[in-house]
Amino acid sequence: MKRIHWLLVILGLTVGLYLFLRKEPLPEEEIGPAPPPPARLVQKYGPKLYSQNNEELVIRDFFNDRRDGFFVDIGASHYKTNSNTFYLEKHLGWTGIAVDAIRDYGKDYKIHRKGTRFFCFFVSDHSDRDADFFINPDNKRISTGDLRLAKRQGPYDLVRVPSVTLNDLLSRLGIVRFDFLSMDVEFGEPAALAGFDIDRYRPSLVCIEAHRKVRGAILEYFGTHRYRRLEQYDIADRLNYYFAPAAGER
Repeated sequence: MKRIHWLLVILGLTVGLYLFLRKEPLPEEEIGPAPPPPARLVQKYGPKLYSQNNEELVIRDFFNDRRDGFFVDIGASHYKTNSNTFYLEKHLGWTGIAVDAIRDYGKDYKIHRKGTRFFCFFVSDHSDRDADFFINPDNKRISTGDLRLAKRQGPYDLVRVPSVTLNDLLSRLGIVRFDFLSMDVEFGEPAALAGFDIDRYRPSLVCIEAHRKVRGAILEYFGTHRYRRLEQYDIADRLNYYFAPAAGER
């Protein structure tokens, strides 16, 4: 009996170790620290000023510091810190909309981002229903609508946020075209894309956070809609994928 007992103990430990090792990493564990910006981008544009990684330099390079464009920033977070669009507005005269499920961010957008309209929504594949959203009080930037991820990242506060599809939001606002889409919604990207008719709006550039868990769905979506991934920017940014319309598809 003792032998059977110890065999069961060993089996349990083995299974536990296997499950631990195969557990998907947290987003910050998966990506690691941001890579240094490529020398070419730094020489041309200088150091990045606001974005979390090198998104700002990639976006500037793609648009060649074009002025007066229009952006749609989903999961926009803080108006300045780690922002993918603050540089565009402040230095290049762009305007746009910022959407985030954390309502408190809107106060600073109203004060500091005169060219940006802020909206508090949970962007998903359906509209006009309240959605659960889990705010991490220690790091609001990693707040999420994914309960499993929220539990793994530490304490959280549950709030209810109105949901909307990107299609419905753009229609309500009368937006018919825009140049740049930034999307960072912590594992919610596939659902947000499902509610977006990219063939109708055809943005010139999309920057989308692409964690391992959702990467396949993201690649399938953009491939289906004739967008190509800009792999030349992988050296600058391990966190996001960048997409542009395939040649002749603009």
